[in-house]
Amino acid sequence: MRVMKEKQTRKKELLRLCGSMEQLAGVRRIEYQDGRASGLRCALVDNGLIQVPLMLDKCLDPAWIRYKGMNLSFLSKPGLQGRNAYDTAGEEAIYSIMGGAMFTCGLGNVHGCRQIDGVDYPAHGRIRTTPAEKVGTDAFWDGEDYRIRVSGEMREARLFGENLVLRRTVETVWGSGEICFRDEIENQGAQPQQLCFLYHCNAGYPLLQPGTRLILPEQSCTPRDAAAREGMAARKRMEVPVDGRPEQVFQYVMADGGDGETFGAVVNDERELALCIRWNRRQIPFMTQWKSGASCDYAMALEPTNCDFQGRAGQTQLLEPFATHVNELRFCVVEGKSAIEQLEEESERLCQSLSR
Repeated sequence: MRVMKEKQTRKKELLRLCGSMEQLAGVRRIEYQDGRASGLRCALVDNGLIQVPLMLDKCLDPAWIRYKGMNLSFLSKPGLQGRNAYDTAGEEAIYSIMGGAMFTCGLGNVHGCRQIDGVDYPAHGRIRTTPAEKVGTDAFWDGEDYRIRVSGEMREARLFGENLVLRRTVETVWGSGEICFRDEIENQGAQPQQLCFLYHCNAGYPLLQPGTRLILPEQSCTPRDAAAREGMAARKRMEVPVDGRPEQVFQYVMADGGDGETFGAVVNDERELALCIRWNRRQIPFMTQWKSGASCDYAMALEPTNCDFQGRAGQTQLLEPFATHVNELRFCVVEGKSAIEQLEEESERLCQSLSR
């Protein structure tokens, strides 16, 4: 009965204690004014625990994620920067990929650059550098929850070619350890289109350090190349960074409990902290893991995707004219030894369900 009373009065009590809810949470548009980031616009989301700048000029992707002031994500050497002319040419993406908490790959291609039927598809696609249109930001009371919402639309289109629209909504609640991304991808053209997507979710220091490990309820794992085959046994744990160590990439089929729900988690036992990514395999069937143990490029990425290593040249899906595909992805911060143990137990249950 006491719990019910607290829930009913939460909004009222907070409003009595605060001059403005902005002292606790909210969203504010900012624009960087220095260096290569000059002109980059963001919607800075702060829910009291999690802070995420969503880049309005880059697909509403999160530049970083911080929890209680501590960084959880990877920012690559190019650093924060706006959209550049070389972003969508061949392998030139390596000069502009920031990493960030997540960058969205697709919609025409993921992984390496390739030419198919005379059309050039750049590394990791074009949508990641597409500016958002029809951007909306809001922070409002939804019952007893103070909800923060950002939305926008990105279009990948060409004359006589594809016309794909990605509508993204990002939501979180004051005091929550979660932030949710919902994407609606619509084929607004009259021809079927190959649809590729990959959500490149990147963990970095100080969450990521020697000893940081993964919890993955996996059905199977396939290494991409010789470097990955050599690292199969140690793929779920970070070692001390080594100068020039080659990257390792693996492809997973994840386990689920029959409803499609699955997850992957990056766990720092020393800090008793984990970053968990949740999604549904009916929407996003596979996951790629990127492990970089090189000095100065020290990162681990979990990448829910619908493609194999070959991107557009391999296994994809066909989106019919005027059809829509929906993806939902949740970033969840898990804190405390017992909460991490619950993730391990959940992973074991999902793996055991395979044998039933």
